[in-house]
Amino acid sequence: MTKYPMTVRGARALEEELNHLTKVVRPKLSQDIGTARELGDLKENAEYHAAREQQGMVEARVRDIEGRLQNAQVIDVTAIPSTGKVIFGTTVEIANVETDDRVTYQIVGEDEADIKLGKISVGSPIARALIAKEEGDVVVVRTPSGVIEYEIVEVRHL
Repeated sequence: MTKYPMTVRGARALEEELNHLTKVVRPKLSQDIGTARELGDLKENAEYHAAREQQGMVEARVRDIEGRLQNAQVIDVTAIPSTGKVIFGTTVEIANVETDDRVTYQIVGEDEADIKLGKISVGSPIARALIAKEEGDVVVVRTPSGVIEYEIVEVRHL
């Protein structure tokens, strides 16, 4: 079975979501379904059907999270000695060779990626270009708008 890389923070976030769904949302939905059932005829009971539909979505999400956690390979980058090499979980500061514009990204699993927070998926073109490179290396990233060269300024294990 294929294992999917995930940071400690990413695994913790999924566990918290799973806990919230199973301990808070599930019981509330069960209560809502019971209340709606008491309203009478189930064929024309919109509250009942809405609650059942919501319950189905919650159960699907619970199964999805359980599957992701079961197949996760949780990597704690802080426990790995820093060598200046880009690996999964590291935070990388890069500079555009032409413009000297700097940006910082953390390389994370697919579920954790959020460009607004500076987290890019390990499968993204920029992450694939950076992996296994070292501080000072220049990498070429092919983007839809063309080829961009970046210099790796700093690699941190946060």
